[in-house]
Amino acid sequence: MNAKRSKPGRPSGFTLVELCIAAGVVAVLAAVALPSYRGHLLHAGRVDAVAALTRLQAAQEQHRSAHGLYAAQLGVLRGVGAVSPEGRYTVSMAPNGPDGYRATATARAGGPQADDRECSELTLDVVQGFSTPGPSARCWRR
Repeated sequence: MNAKRSKPGRPSGFTLVELCIAAGVVAVLAAVALPSYRGHLLHAGRVDAVAALTRLQAAQEQHRSAHGLYAAQLGVLRGVGAVSPEGRYTVSMAPNGPDGYRATATARAGGPQADDRECSELTLDVVQGFSTPGPSARCWRR
């Protein structure tokens, strides 16, 4: 067997300087990548709020077709709960004029979306069958 040997008098391996440089590079990459990754996770979590509000809107339209007006409470609607499908948001609803409502999905305290300060609340305003994303419009796109 011919094993590759280092030069006599010089030990094989990495020097302390080389290890420090490598650790510094890893630290810089982690400092840049982790906040970006966290932002992407929060953005992906907003899909849960959008799904909950979309489900609520569909249930409201079914209720309006059957009864001629929107439901005033969540409990009246079929298939809609006070918590989003993945449990990241609480869902609430309030009347918005004589023929409309405002649905709101709010990040649950202590949940995975609680750190989403910019978009902790997504709203959907519906008046006479027309919907707008409310004051949180930027959160629906981002």
